[in-house]
Amino acid sequence: MDRPLTEVEPTGVDIHWLVAGATAELMESAGRRAAAYLRGISDRRVFPSREAITALEQLGGPLPEHSENPGQVLQQLDTIGSPATVATTAGRYFGFVVGGAVPAAAAASVLGAAWDQNAAMKATSPVGVRLEEIAIGWVRELLGLPHAATGALVTCTTVANTAALTAARHELLARRGWDVESRGLFGAPEIPIIVSEEVHVSVLKALAVIGFGRDRVITVPTDAHGRMRVDALPRLREPVIACMQAGNVNTGSFDPAEPICRAVHDAGGWVHVDGAFGLWTASAPGRAHLARGVELADSWATDGHKWLNVPYDCGFVFVREPEALLCAMRMQADYLPSDGDWEPIHWTPDASRRARGLEVWAALKSLGRAGVGSLVERTCQHAARFAERLGAAGFEILNDVVINQVLVSFGSDERTKAVIDAVQRDGTCWCGGTVWHGRHAMRISVSSWATTALDVEVSANAVIRIANSVEL
Repeated sequence: MDRPLTEVEPTGVDIHWLVAGATAELMESAGRRAAAYLRGISDRRVFPSREAITALEQLGGPLPEHSENPGQVLQQLDTIGSPATVATTAGRYFGFVVGGAVPAAAAASVLGAAWDQNAAMKATSPVGVRLEEIAIGWVRELLGLPHAATGALVTCTTVANTAALTAARHELLARRGWDVESRGLFGAPEIPIIVSEEVHVSVLKALAVIGFGRDRVITVPTDAHGRMRVDALPRLREPVIACMQAGNVNTGSFDPAEPICRAVHDAGGWVHVDGAFGLWTASAPGRAHLARGVELADSWATDGHKWLNVPYDCGFVFVREPEALLCAMRMQADYLPSDGDWEPIHWTPDASRRARGLEVWAALKSLGRAGVGSLVERTCQHAARFAERLGAAGFEILNDVVINQVLVSFGSDERTKAVIDAVQRDGTCWCGGTVWHGRHAMRISVSSWATTALDVEVSANAVIRIANSVEL
């Protein structure tokens, strides 16, 4: 179709066929472009060039007054947009904790775009809701969480933390006779919040969003590896919410779950596990011991777009006592279903929501239990190889590499920052920076299924070459 759809005036033509045919033709073109992008992804810079980023200005300008040909719109998006992407779907992006997208999940995402389902409830998408329900059950099993725990898919761990802590708020206040959903927090009994000094910013954001506040927390010191010190826990005389970490964002270390859960539960409190990527170690037999005890907690948050390697965006929230999450999130209106069936609209902060379960189901169906465990173990071994290569080259590894996180110092803070900047500009790979115990460090996070042993060697060689050439 050469003309924009808004200019088509069919005579004796089925408009539904016309629109569907044009959309299918456009989707085929998009598929060819996507395939070409993926075939060339390993041969390009990991971070886009300055020229590619500058070219993005061509996508701006005034809002068009008239319709444009959809094929030309797609062509412009591909020609200008594709070169300005970060090559996270290849194997040499080691910034933050960013996974790739396993093939089955990426392909399912394309099918999902054609389906365009609102997975809020069965009335809007029977398949979307059923796939999510299956996926939630499979993930719960993989992570070793209680069978009775219920959850749902959200956008990310930040939202999962928010939903879980909202459920905790409901439960602890309900035990004291306070209906927080109806009465709010004005005049409500106070609930002490315990976090470690290594608490992730997403937990603090969640506490702020639900009215507890970022700064109104009891902070527990951590050990040299970033783990909460159980001996430093305050004496608990009343129900509290304790937020523990499964996978420190810098070191990958785990808070000691069993003693934390025991102490908090003895006081009638609630333990929440922030496990954006670390919870997935439960799927790898050689790493599962790191997550031992997390199943004793009351709620859990993790991501799918990190170690499970499904497309963005995807997070999971689980709660041991389903009623707490349901009461905190339920939406009530005459036109909404309320027959007691599991409907995602009643379990998450979202109403309208995309069918994330499609991609999670496809990833888990294609990988299986052994495949997920292998992905986790393989990336951990790649991280260990990074540490081995860079340590042998004379650079300081600042953490015990227990999973997929590596912290590297190249000497002074100034030199380390200069090396990070030079590595990012070089384009062979991409690694971020952080501060650990007052020292600047390169943070290498190996999270993608696509990373190979060759990717690690090529990237380590580039980092060593650049670090040896940096002069201050």
